[in-house]
Amino acid sequence: MLTDVTELRWGAGSIAERAYFTAFIDVYNGEILTWNIGLHPTVEFVTKPLDELLKQRSERHYRMTIHSDQGFQYQNRDYVSRLAHNRVFQSMSRKATCLDNAMAESIFHIVKVGTVHNNHYQSYDELKSAVTDYVYYYNNKRIKTKLAGKTPVQYRYLFDQLAA
Repeated sequence: MLTDVTELRWGAGSIAERAYFTAFIDVYNGEILTWNIGLHPTVEFVTKPLDELLKQRSERHYRMTIHSDQGFQYQNRDYVSRLAHNRVFQSMSRKATCLDNAMAESIFHIVKVGTVHNNHYQSYDELKSAVTDYVYYYNNKRIKTKLAGKTPVQYRYLFDQLAA
């Protein structure tokens, strides 16, 4: 799994008109499993989708690893203890090495192009609605060549059928 936080702006694009988007992304198929959008990038903002991810996690015998950058949210005691309590291994990028988390950055760029780069939202609510719609589109409608022309969700179902 990968995670990160990115900034999205609406209105005039001022500092007062910015929101934050975080997501937990499955490296296998690029699916955005859980995510959150909010006005402040707090620890609670990041732990809410983490808790959702941990609830979705099936009882498997392999260890889950979550990779992030070295943001303050990911070094916070609450975040780290949630991972340890659920036997999830924490991996962090090296200092000043954004390429370590390039897949998350790439997906965030795709979300931004599909929302804020090509549209002008007047309010936070419009932005939040657009991001919600785009995450659904990204996971369920947007095909990827590297996934054999399937969406991330279709590819996961295909793998589940082959494994069964």
